[in-house]
Amino acid sequence: MNPEELSAALLAVVTPLAEARREGSAAALTAADLPLDRPKNRDHGDWASNAALKLAKNVGANPREFAAEIAEGLRGVDGIANVEVAGPGFINIRLDAGAAGALARTIVEAGAAFGSNASQHGNTINLEFVSANPTGPLHIGHTRWAALGDSIARVLAASGATIVREFYINDAGVQMNRFGRSVLAAVLGEPTPEDGYPGTYITDLAQRVLIAHPEITGLDAESRLELAREAGYQLQLGDLQSSLEKFNVHFDVWFSERTLHAPPADGGASLVDEAVERLRAQGHVFDAEGAVWVRTTDFGDDKDRVIRKSDGEYTYFAADAAYYLNKGDRGYAHKIYLLGADHHGYVHRLKALAGAAGDDPQKDIEVLIGQLVSINGARLSKRAGNIIELDDLRDWLGTDALRYSLARYPADSPLTLDPEILQRRTNDNPVFYVQYAHARTHNVARNALGSGVDRSEFAPELLDHETESALLGALQEFPRLVAFAAELREPHRIARYLEELAGLYHRWYDNCRVIPLGDAPVETVHRTRLWLNDATGQVLRNGLDLLGVSAPERM
Repeated sequence: MNPEELSAALLAVVTPLAEARREGSAAALTAADLPLDRPKNRDHGDWASNAALKLAKNVGANPREFAAEIAEGLRGVDGIANVEVAGPGFINIRLDAGAAGALARTIVEAGAAFGSNASQHGNTINLEFVSANPTGPLHIGHTRWAALGDSIARVLAASGATIVREFYINDAGVQMNRFGRSVLAAVLGEPTPEDGYPGTYITDLAQRVLIAHPEITGLDAESRLELAREAGYQLQLGDLQSSLEKFNVHFDVWFSERTLHAPPADGGASLVDEAVERLRAQGHVFDAEGAVWVRTTDFGDDKDRVIRKSDGEYTYFAADAAYYLNKGDRGYAHKIYLLGADHHGYVHRLKALAGAAGDDPQKDIEVLIGQLVSINGARLSKRAGNIIELDDLRDWLGTDALRYSLARYPADSPLTLDPEILQRRTNDNPVFYVQYAHARTHNVARNALGSGVDRSEFAPELLDHETESALLGALQEFPRLVAFAAELREPHRIARYLEELAGLYHRWYDNCRVIPLGDAPVETVHRTRLWLNDATGQVLRNGLDLLGVSAPERM
């Protein structure tokens, strides 16, 4: 019996009892109104419900007496071994071993699909993250946003959302001109401009530009600068894309900021031009002091925002507006922005923009702010000079250790990682602890095969050891946890769950043998335990995949 089936059984018992006490009082009850929780003390049962406490006032009942009625009704449900009432009206439910153990077969047969759920079905989401300037390598901050953003996308997709991962390329504006001048100076062997980008990566880019375009030195000054900027930009963007793919982060859309400013091929207004007029049509644009403004204070912003200056030049806010509207035009009803710690000012601005565009700022847009991350002993990049590069971190610590560790903590918590721990092959390294548990499930399965233990029999009622009850209880939680992580945009809950599951598996391994001792015969219980072993490995594998971390079969 899984949690959904138990919730349905609880609803079937509670509804007539409530209706009998007060006519029509429970007509609108659903399973969602009767949540189940895992007791912290497993001696209290497999599941607990506060349904009686929650509904007692509405139905005019004493909570404990109402709980006793519910408990009596649940005792007649197949798969429930015992129900007890505790305290003022808590209901503790214990499943029989067969009903609980049946989950092992369910998981093995579901395979990679176990944990998937429909809690986000119907939601079409555009998730934008990283969005680094294409003027230099990705750094340690981008590394955290990449790991978190991709893991958020994975739990949303596993929960039924239609999700698109998008990278906004900031390839318009003064930084691109600075970048172009820096590359050109290196091509010509000249000093870096005073406002240019430092680091030997610029020299490397310049050499690649020169190899690809040897004619650059013979062009006029304007053409040289344009070629250096564009060729350097394409090379640097390719490096960013390569770094992210190696970090197991894939983007569905790479959106160029230039797209917003460029007029269409057939002439007419650019997306930025159109954005101003569309906001004006919504009634939130006004003219003052020769400039064009958006009245964002109507939606909680601290001040109104200039969208076009008095000299006719558009502000950054104009590009933000055009980009937001474009996402909606592409069919994304919900937009999530994952921004760095220095972007707190964008929260009210973007929400106000959503309101000015006619959307619901509380419903149609989310702005998640990630905090800073540091790594003890990490050296600044030799190529970039003033940053710690993603590629260097990946080469040093490994993709799995980085991704797991960065996804293990809430986005809004500052984080310092200890490289010594991340490189250890011991239980105090969380990613090793979880991956080792997964590898152990495969080792058990290999040894079982060699000893004649297979999955030809399954008797779930034999999974009655206390460690088996605890392990099955945790496995049951996985789909609900995935849905919860998706709802809260908190993939760190998956990591913490996997560590708990690994600990329960190791304790089960120490107490329950899959392979008989010595010359003892293979029995049904051994074959049944192999199902549980393989089910645990499947859930560990599925959870690690949600974090973008590999699940090795040998360690």
